[in-house]
Amino acid sequence: MTLACCAVQANASLGRVHAEPEEPTQSGRSPFQRDRDRIIHSTAFRRLEYKTQVFLNHEGDHFRNRLTHSLEVAQIGRAVARRLELNEDLVEAISLAHDLGHTPFGHAGQDALNECMKEYGGFEHNLQSLWVVDFLEERYALWDGLNLSFETREGILKHCSQKNAQTLGLLGERFLQNKQPSLEAQLANLADEIAYNNHDIDDGIRSGLLSIEQMDEVSLWRDQKQKVLNQFPQLNGRRLVFEVVRHIIHVLVDDLVKETQHRINQVKPQSVADVRNANPLVGFSEAMRAQATEMKRFLFKNLYRHPQVNQMTKEASEMIVALFHHYENHPNDLPFDFRPDDELHRRIAHYIAGMTDRYANKEFQKLIA
Repeated sequence: MTLACCAVQANASLGRVHAEPEEPTQSGRSPFQRDRDRIIHSTAFRRLEYKTQVFLNHEGDHFRNRLTHSLEVAQIGRAVARRLELNEDLVEAISLAHDLGHTPFGHAGQDALNECMKEYGGFEHNLQSLWVVDFLEERYALWDGLNLSFETREGILKHCSQKNAQTLGLLGERFLQNKQPSLEAQLANLADEIAYNNHDIDDGIRSGLLSIEQMDEVSLWRDQKQKVLNQFPQLNGRRLVFEVVRHIIHVLVDDLVKETQHRINQVKPQSVADVRNANPLVGFSEAMRAQATEMKRFLFKNLYRHPQVNQMTKEASEMIVALFHHYENHPNDLPFDFRPDDELHRRIAHYIAGMTDRYANKEFQKLIA
C-alpha cells in the first residue's frame, strides 16, 4: 500500500534508543511490525487481561479489560489508517502499547497512586507506559525495555507534564515547543476515545447500571437507535444494543476520516515535519465533537460516578494507598528487583502499577487485611 506523503514511512524512522540492525525491507518486518511483535510478547501486555477497564476484574467474564480494550483500539485505528493512507503498523503498535503502564483498578488506581506520589514526582500512566517499554521489561540481553522505535514511543506518550518532558530529550520536545506528534499517534489517541466510549455503553447496559431507555438522553445514541429500528422494527435487548453501538462506531469513524482528510487537504502537509508544526490534523467535525462530548459527559455522570462504581473504586483506592504505605514502611517486602536503591517511592509506584487487579488484592489480603 502506498502511504500518504505526510504519513510516517517505515524506512524513515528516527530509530531506536539502542541501535540494532533492522530486517531487510523486502523480506522482513518493518520497524513498526517488530515493535508490535515485541509489545505482544511482553509481560506487561499479558497482564492487561487482568486489569480493570471500568468494572473490576472479578465483576464478570464478559466485561472489557485493558487487553480487550487495546485490541479494539488497534482494530479501529487500523481501519481508519487504511482509509487515510497512514501507516497501519505504527497505529497498531501504538494502540496495543498505550495502556501498558495503567495501574490495577482502572482510573481509581491511577488517581490513588498519583496522590501517594504527589510529593515524589506524581504518577502519569502515559509516562509509566513509556517506562515499561524503555526500562521495566526485561527480555533482552543487551538492554532494558523493548527498545521500540521513536515513533511508537512518541505515540505511547500521549500526555506529559512540562517537568517530566524536560527529562525526555527529543521525545519531550513537542510538549515543550507545543508541537504535534505524527498523524498515526494522533489517530491512535482518537481510536482510543471511540473504543472506550462505545464499549463502556455496552458494558454499562450489560451490568444493569445503564438502561436502553436511559441512553435515549444522548443524541448520538438516540439518532442511531432510530435508524436501527427503522430497519429492524422488532429488534430489542442485546441485539439492539450491539446494532446501535456498531452504528455509533461507524458514524464516528466516518466523520473522523472525512474531517481529518478535509484538514489535510487544507494544510497540505508534505512531510511528517509539516504535521508536527501544524495544528492537530486528526479530529472530529465540530458537530460530531459536540455529540461525542455529550456522550462522554453522560457516561461520566451516570456510569463512572454511579454509586455502585463509586463503592468499587473507593475500595480499590483504599487498597492501593494501603499497599503503597506498607511498602514505604516495609521496603523488604518488595520483590528483590524492586527493592530501593535511591528512589524508594518510584520503585514502589513501578511495582504497584505493574500489578493486576487480582494480584493487588492478593497482596493486600496477605500483607494488610
